[in-house]
Amino acid sequence: MDYNHTSRLTIREWSVSDRPREKYMVGGAQNLSDAELIAILLRTGTPKESAVDVAKRLLAVNGNSLNAVSSLTMNELTKIAGIGKVKAITLRAAFELGRRRRAEVIEDQKSIGSMEDVVEVMQSRMAETVHEEFWVIYVNQASVILNIEKIGAGGLTATTVDVRLIIRKAIEVLATGIFLCHNHPSGNLKPSQQDIKLTHQICQAADLFNIRVLDHVIVCKNEGFSFYAEGML
Repeated sequence: MDYNHTSRLTIREWSVSDRPREKYMVGGAQNLSDAELIAILLRTGTPKESAVDVAKRLLAVNGNSLNAVSSLTMNELTKIAGIGKVKAITLRAAFELGRRRRAEVIEDQKSIGSMEDVVEVMQSRMAETVHEEFWVIYVNQASVILNIEKIGAGGLTATTVDVRLIIRKAIEVLATGIFLCHNHPSGNLKPSQQDIKLTHQICQAADLFNIRVLDHVIVCKNEGFSFYAEGML
């Protein structure tokens, strides 16, 4: 299928009621398709295509999945005809705002009760990372979130994850429990020996201060591996 050719009218030649911005003004965002919403961000198309056509092609080559489009890098976006650096930045900024809003909504719920809750809370923070990051969720006795903090990045070693910082922060926020979380950009959920060793070190340190390590969750996209569920805590 040739997504770079169309003989359709430009948006300016459409009926006013069919133009994305005008439709938004009249009926709100819920009345616009994904392509039309993206077209508003793109603003302009190409000499041969409207912004809506470019948006439709962008969606089509990504399986009509907004999640797939939101994961595209700058380089991948600019390979789409009609999308330059400015438009790519606009799209990535819009998706990042969406992720941050989702993170706020999730955190407003406050309580962590399962591995799935940890994955949901941390997914927005780790969605764009291409290297390993180590985070800690600090909770009180009722598992209500007190604080979320990134402790290390670039691989889980003694030099990148300081156990003392984890315990110090727990004491500062009066946490009685902590959820450990890190990502595996490779997509492999299996914990490494270093992951296991680090988890045990943190558990031993936390135990001295009556702080419980409630779980260590490895996150890969929408999936997670729970040390607790696997009997590894």
